[in-house]
Amino acid sequence: MPQNLLLKGPDKGVRIITLHRPEALNALNTALLGELAAELQAADADPETRAVVLTGSEKAFAAGADIKEMAARDLVGILEDPRLQSWQSISRFSKPIIAAVNGFCLGGGCELAMHADLMIAGENARFGQPEINLGIMPGAGGTQRLRRAVGPALTMQMVLTGEPISAQRALEAGLISEVCQPELTVERAVQLAEIIASKAPIAVRLAKEAVHKAGDTDLASGLRFERHAFTLLAGTQDRQEGLNAFQEKRKPDFKGC
Repeated sequence: MPQNLLLKGPDKGVRIITLHRPEALNALNTALLGELAAELQAADADPETRAVVLTGSEKAFAAGADIKEMAARDLVGILEDPRLQSWQSISRFSKPIIAAVNGFCLGGGCELAMHADLMIAGENARFGQPEINLGIMPGAGGTQRLRRAVGPALTMQMVLTGEPISAQRALEAGLISEVCQPELTVERAVQLAEIIASKAPIAVRLAKEAVHKAGDTDLASGLRFERHAFTLLAGTQDRQEGLNAFQEKRKPDFKGC
């Protein structure tokens, strides 16, 4: 059993993973990241899991990396950092992830939240990349994912000043999709995850990949990928089930095949 995570589900296709290092505001140490990577790998292989909600506490989603652990690593230690493998594993998760964010979402915590496909935030959430205050910079995707989400101007401001932004500013900038009351954040994320989990799993997976492809390639290549994925779905039973259900005015029963 993981020591730094709380697990629930899957229920209605949704698995909830809660970061649980309350004494350190869920700071992301090697152990926590390793456990999270392992749980996501298991969820990816589980046909009963169709979506994941990732959350922390009401005080902190994750306040950053574990500074004590980081300070103990020299240049060689950073080059051989085992957390890199965990980050790479997390980034390869193929099913939808919804991050439910309350409180501090800083540094590595913000980078982790940006690995999600959707972010729901409580009104008390604060997003930031404060690494510059320690004489370092983001190293787990903060400069790259943030720029793709909010554009160069706000990214430069956040990365070079280290100052966080509010949930409302994050919503306006396109970093998150909704703001709600802190006590309702996880509930709302689960609602969205259940909606996604009710859809055809192969279509969801390819749609997720296509949307991410839009940020990684030019328009012509993205359109080719989209059309290829659209065409592949013609060979699935779920596509036929969806079309039949629509014509028969009933709810589709998607099987993931």
